[in-house]
Amino acid sequence: MTLLLHAEGVSKSFPGVQALSDVHLDLRHNEVLALVGENGAGKSTLMKLLSGIYAADEGEFFLNGERFEPASPRHAQELGISIIHQEFNLMPDLTVAQNIFIGREPRAGGFFLSERRLNTRAADLIERLQLPLEPGSPVGGLTVAKQQMVEIAKALSYDARVLIMDEPTAALNEAEVATLHALIRRFKSPDTGIIYISHRMDELKKIADRVTVLRDGQYVATVDTAATSMKEVIGLMVGRALRTDAQPEGVREDREVLLSVEGLSTRALLKDVSFELRKGEILGFAGLMGAGRTEVARAVVGADKAEGGTVRVRGRPVGIQSPADAAKHRIGYLSEDRKHFGLMLEQDVNANITVSSLSELFSSFGFMKDRAMRTKSRQYVDSLRIKTPSILQTAKYLSGGNQQKVVIAKWLLKNCDILIFDEPTRGIDVGAKEEIYGLLNDLAAQGKSIIMISSELEEVLRMAHRIVVMSEGRVTGTLSAAEATQERVMHYATLRPDENPEDAAELGLELDEPAGTADESR
Repeated sequence: MTLLLHAEGVSKSFPGVQALSDVHLDLRHNEVLALVGENGAGKSTLMKLLSGIYAADEGEFFLNGERFEPASPRHAQELGISIIHQEFNLMPDLTVAQNIFIGREPRAGGFFLSERRLNTRAADLIERLQLPLEPGSPVGGLTVAKQQMVEIAKALSYDARVLIMDEPTAALNEAEVATLHALIRRFKSPDTGIIYISHRMDELKKIADRVTVLRDGQYVATVDTAATSMKEVIGLMVGRALRTDAQPEGVREDREVLLSVEGLSTRALLKDVSFELRKGEILGFAGLMGAGRTEVARAVVGADKAEGGTVRVRGRPVGIQSPADAAKHRIGYLSEDRKHFGLMLEQDVNANITVSSLSELFSSFGFMKDRAMRTKSRQYVDSLRIKTPSILQTAKYLSGGNQQKVVIAKWLLKNCDILIFDEPTRGIDVGAKEEIYGLLNDLAAQGKSIIMISSELEEVLRMAHRIVVMSEGRVTGTLSAAEATQERVMHYATLRPDENPEDAAELGLELDEPAGTADESR
């Protein structure tokens, strides 16, 4: 039987990263194929190769048995492959019809745009797809679900044979998901197929015929959905042996609570987020992309405006309006984007380490204490083992791991008791990761309290005394180190906020305690 789409031996690398290695994928006619994997597994890279955004380093693609090499997204669309990205690519001030046929508007007399013909073409497509849309409605006034439908209509206006959907239900409620699934079933035919990327395990049984699993840029398996439990799928996603060292011990309940967050909410995403951070604790935050982990950190330090909730430092409510306010309360925030928000790349190491402490430590009657600044910088370069020829070396020339250490030095010099690390090892090599892990453990042993946000599940499991798991802007579970497993964390990370966290029968997790009540008193 000829496959609708076949990828064989596909590899793709970027500087310092092997994103895909010898991957293959088969999509049958009249099929919904789910593509799953942890963050960084290579799903998006593979889809960007299929849709002409990237070119493969190695491998071949076949469409209906014929080899194809998409040179651009437009070329891929012309060949019959359309992709709907998680982030919509719509123009809110234009109408539904204008968005669907942008760049392909019908012309009257070969020159003037024909609004009537444009709306007629859009109406015909909308009727064929049975979508609740009006061609002349401005897209900016539509709900998220209807904007998703506009994206689908735009993709299918190219007479797509292969439709790729990247997290299509991330912002939809249950009723809207049901509508989307009905649309997918109508599109599925003997001439078409869908690749459906999703982190939601509950969706796979409802919509997918088969599931292909990627892990660390490599193909793992393809299984029939009907014959496979979601526990097995999760096991394939996270199945590598990651930890050979002992799990972290718990932090005693009688330790002082340095940071307490209650009912934290933002207009955009967060809903009623609560947690506590004790002295000497590493509190991990886990969840899938878009779960709200970074948003929690930004709201706590005042980088994003909170619409509700209370933040207490050492039991006292504080009104933090900016990261500078947070620093005054001895809270340091190490952003996931250190190059934009953590470092002055064109400045030297000395300036980066001392910049947050200039007024307190290195200024006297309007004069800067240059010698004292350099002395302190050298002390932190030595103690953190920052590899640099000199404290006068420009920060942009350091490796990623050493750049991260410079940011850490800045907040240690500021004498912060609470440190929030957002993706602390992103973009650094394995050796540098081990050094960062050792540094975080040393800081916790010294009594520093650390929030560690990471998309690498093995990293959170290895480092955290407790793990807060988030999904769609809410906390869905809190686990002690003893309770936490990859399967349990993934279960909570894929819950919808309105689902019962204890409904884990299919996963076989036997969760006896409600989410958030894990005993941490060991």
